[in-house]
Amino acid sequence: MTNPWTVATSATAVGLSSTRFFFTRSAILRRQPSPCYGVATMSATGEQNFSSDAAHLETIFKQKKALRSVVKRDLKSMDPTLRSQEDEAIQRIVMEAPWFKACKRLCAYISCSALREVDTTRILSHILGSHSEDLQMQKKLFVPRVEDRNRNMRMLHISSTNDLIANSMDILEPAPVDADGNEREDVLFANEPVDLFLLPGLAFDKAGRRLGRGGGYYDTFLSRYQELAMERNWKQPLKIALCYSVQIVDEGTIPLTPNDILVDALVSPSGVIPISPAALEIHH
Repeated sequence: MTNPWTVATSATAVGLSSTRFFFTRSAILRRQPSPCYGVATMSATGEQNFSSDAAHLETIFKQKKALRSVVKRDLKSMDPTLRSQEDEAIQRIVMEAPWFKACKRLCAYISCSALREVDTTRILSHILGSHSEDLQMQKKLFVPRVEDRNRNMRMLHISSTNDLIANSMDILEPAPVDADGNEREDVLFANEPVDLFLLPGLAFDKAGRRLGRGGGYYDTFLSRYQELAMERNWKQPLKIALCYSVQIVDEGTIPLTPNDILVDALVSPSGVIPISPAALEIHH
């Protein structure tokens, strides 16, 4: 039977273009911790001085681009057998975790093999297949749909793999309407909060820093959802990133900008790495 989650995507489509920065992995991963970001200051005349801040942000963007190039090379050279073993281990750890078993509503990414993301096929199939009489096992799942090139992404509810279609980049996404023509539930307009986010990325550290692919979609969405949760006095969801062993870098390697959102915990093949107080509290 054909795997319903599998979609072929070309390297060109996902933007794995070459970079002008030529750094070795050791040079980047041993980089001294960077300050989070510059802050614009006020001059004596009351005018804002953005020049130093803009220059610092440009440096950060270059550092991120160089690090992305290194991690992409590491992922590309990863042994397929090892990758499969790590995929299996990470998904097993997630599904056995108390915080996953307890969650009722979650947002999760649909893995893309061409992007070399940690596989989520088993996790999502487990959720969508849990329509038994055991109500405690049932979970409501929201998955991403990219709307445009301006960092606008929605998380829409699905109940089956049949709800998914391939977008222009051959990445699976939820169709905007269901089989009956009704608009899918958008998590930003839901009446109840989600408990958990399962997040992708390129690199992570044990301080909760996450390096994405440069589009800003997840950071923008997470910021919006966190603001919504605050407005409605909801408990903030746990933000859990799934990562291969080669994606974990030294603390301070990943520079931050004001828009970067920290994660609460990592799940690697070795286990759960709790980071935030919320994650430490529930980790057993």
